[in-house]
Amino acid sequence: MAYFHVEKLVKKFGGLTAVNEVTFDVEKGEIFGLIGPNGSGKTTTFNMISGVYPPTSGKVVYRDREIQGMKSHRICHLGVGRTFQVVKPLGRMTVLDNIIAAAFSRVNSMKEARSAALRTVEFCGLSPVQEVLAKSLPIAGRKRLEIARAMATRPELLLLDETAAGLNPSELVEAIDLIQKIRASGTTIIIIEHIMHVIMSISDRIHAINFGQTIAEGTPKEVAANPAVIEAYLGTDYA
Repeated sequence: MAYFHVEKLVKKFGGLTAVNEVTFDVEKGEIFGLIGPNGSGKTTTFNMISGVYPPTSGKVVYRDREIQGMKSHRICHLGVGRTFQVVKPLGRMTVLDNIIAAAFSRVNSMKEARSAALRTVEFCGLSPVQEVLAKSLPIAGRKRLEIARAMATRPELLLLDETAAGLNPSELVEAIDLIQKIRASGTTIIIIEHIMHVIMSISDRIHAINFGQTIAEGTPKEVAANPAVIEAYLGTDYA
C-alpha cells in the first residue's frame, strides 16, 4: 500500500458532482502536484482529505489507515497538515503568536508551544517579522505565515493550496525554495498550484483533473504534453 492513497473519491453537493471517482497514490517523500482549471474539484479534494467535508463515497488512506470522514483535528493529530487558498491569519496577533496558537495542536504548555513556534519561525524565514501584527504583512508574508502555521502542527503529509498565488517573480523563487526545504526536512507534500512554472519545477509527479474527473497523471513533462490537459487549459484549438 502506498504511503497515501485516495480511491474513487466522490463528493456531491445536491445534484452537482464536484469530484467524481478520483484515485491516486502518493509515495513518502514525494512532491505530488494536483492541477486543473478553476472549479475542477482540487480544493474540494483537499477538503475531503483534511476532514472539512466527508466524502460522498470513496476512501482516503493515510499510512494504512482510513481517515475519510474523520474530524479535522483528528486528521491533523495523525500528521496531515494543510494550508488554505484564502489565507486568514489572526490579524490582531503577531506572527509569532499565530504560530504559537497552531503549535498548541501538538503540545500542552505555553513554554513548549513558544519553543516549537520559534523553531518554525526560523525554519520558515519569518524571524525578522515575528513581532509584526499578522494583518500588517504583505501577501507574500501572509502566505509564508500560512505555511508556518501548518508546519507548527508537525505534519508528515502537508497539503499546500495555491501558496504561490499573488506572488511576484522573486517571491516565487523564495516560495519554491521553502517548499523544497520542507520536503528535504522529511515532509511529503501534495500541492495545488495554477502557476505552471512552480508546479512543473517542483513536482515529482502530477495528477490533473477537470470537471471533477482524472484526465492525466505522470511526470511534469508527460502531463504538460497530454492533449486532454492542453485542451482543459487552453481549449480544443490547442489540443
